[in-house]
Amino acid sequence: MEGLEIQDIWKRFGEINVLRGVSFKQEKGEILALLGPSGSGKTTLLEIIAGLADPDQGDCLWNGDSLLEVPPHLRNFGLMFQEYVLFPHKNVGENVAFGLKMAGTDREVTSTRVNEVLDLVGLSGLENRDPATLSGGEQQRIALARSLAPEPRLVMLDEPLGALDRSIRERLIGELRDILKHSSQTALYVTHDQDEAFRIADRVVILGNGKTAQIGTPRQIYHEPNSPYIARFLGMNNLLEGKAKPSAKGTVLESDIGTWLVEDPHQGSGVILIRPDQVRVGPEDDKRTSSLTGKLVSSSFSGSVIHFNIEIKNQQLRFTCSDCGMDLPQTGEPIQVSFDPEKALHFFPA
Repeated sequence: MEGLEIQDIWKRFGEINVLRGVSFKQEKGEILALLGPSGSGKTTLLEIIAGLADPDQGDCLWNGDSLLEVPPHLRNFGLMFQEYVLFPHKNVGENVAFGLKMAGTDREVTSTRVNEVLDLVGLSGLENRDPATLSGGEQQRIALARSLAPEPRLVMLDEPLGALDRSIRERLIGELRDILKHSSQTALYVTHDQDEAFRIADRVVILGNGKTAQIGTPRQIYHEPNSPYIARFLGMNNLLEGKAKPSAKGTVLESDIGTWLVEDPHQGSGVILIRPDQVRVGPEDDKRTSSLTGKLVSSSFSGSVIHFNIEIKNQQLRFTCSDCGMDLPQTGEPIQVSFDPEKALHFFPA
């Protein structure tokens, strides 16, 4: 296989196993995100891939060949951290050329390549500028250009947008993906931010407790989370203990707050997820929908989205709605929400 392969990587610090059998494959030209909360082992794994740390067990391969005995400077991998640390005594062009000069690249070739990557990241014509005179977003693109200039087999980005203001970060998310795809660059993007990972990556590896929790496209992971852990990590916290029973028309899902009919075959005890963004305020509007009635505990406004909490039989459920602002009752008053069980419910077997 062409690309990166991680095989059963373990890493221990003292009494703690930071990585516990992580495995995945990344194809050449693919943008793969490593997504997980703080302490899940993302940066440790990145250091192992870069050659800055050794695993206690397992292997890291490129194009089928082990990298464990290959020193970092011979792996031809680029690495970009959140703190991009541009050289203050060098201009933009000199910063971008740094890796090429360290590799002994011909001066004319270096100049041509610097111009190419500056054009790629939208900074053409700024090669003689002092980086300190540029914006945070422009400085981040200089760091990206510096990482891409030596034409690495793999570029690794560790929380590269984390230090930027939200407005700049929002703009750079789309730009970064466009730059990486336009250059057919294989990239490993490390982040704790679900939105960043889903918008930038072709596929996502979610780490949890040092393990590979789920791998898939952003759409696959969002629509088919494989465990309550993944659902919680993605912000879907409406998880109810329940049971699934086969029926003539499909599967009946039973919980303390309701019973619903779905088509997918399930049986036994488990956890029922009610997706927070698949509801509307008000009663059922056709035979396919179901409803819940409870008390509005709180609501908050966030741009185009309303977040609201409902208490039903001593359980609090959290929902979001993009067009329900005028329909919400006052806090403490009854509220009814409706949803299509096929779209809103997901069952995790025990």
